[in-house]
This record gives sequence, structure tokens and C-alpha cells, in this order.
Amino acid sequence: QVQLVESGGGLVQAGGSLRLSCAASGSIRSISVMAWYRQAPGKQRERELVAGIIGSGSGRTNYADSVKGRFTISRDSTKNTVYLQMNSLKPEDTAVYYCNAHVVTIAQRYDLWGQGTQVTVSS
Repeated sequence: QVQLVESGGGLVQAGGSLRLSCAASGSIRSISVMAWYRQAPGKQRERELVAGIIGSGSGRTNYADSVKGRFTISRDSTKNTVYLQMNSLKPEDTAVYYCNAHVVTIAQRYDLWGQGTQVTVSS
């Protein structure tokens, strides 16, 4: 069984930093895309793409305009893990952050989601 497990959320003051981690486990052959999404309070049907990375190694990255220059996504392909370093956090960054990965196993392809981790930024 393949799954994503996230960690690293919490409560931080505005201007602070947090680092999220997401590890994929199972009989994985490859992972083409790993990304972070977030869902803000009161927006139950809206999940916003925060950052994504395509390919292994340094990969090609893209970011939401609202986080450019503050957040950095990176990936350790040897550990099937993606990170999101979040600096200069703002109250509007408060949300549940979800990891997403496009995973290929011997049997099939998966579009996996993590369970979500809460990030709360106080003013």
C-alpha cells in the first residue's frame, strides 16, 4: 500500500518559519510530481496549489504568487520525500496543508494525498 505521511505543521507567530515534510512509502517505482496544496479556513471546497516540483533531483519548481520569495519546495528522491520551507509567514498563510504526489508502482499509477497538517500563523 502506498501512502503519504506529512509532518511539521504547528503554530507560529507572523514572521516566523516552519518546515513541512511529506514522505511517500510503499512499493514505489517512481514519483513524477510532488506538490503542496492548502485549504484555508472557510474555504472548504477550495484547495490552492502552493508549490510543486517536477522530476527528481533539483527538478522544475513552480509557486503560487502569494508565496514566491518566502517558500521553497525541495525534494529528496532517495527518501521519496518533499519539503516545504516556509519563511516570513503571514496570518493569511493559515491553512491545512496537503501533500500531493503522482506515484507509479509496479501495478498502477496513483494520485495520492496526505492527511493534511495544520499551519496556524498568529498576528
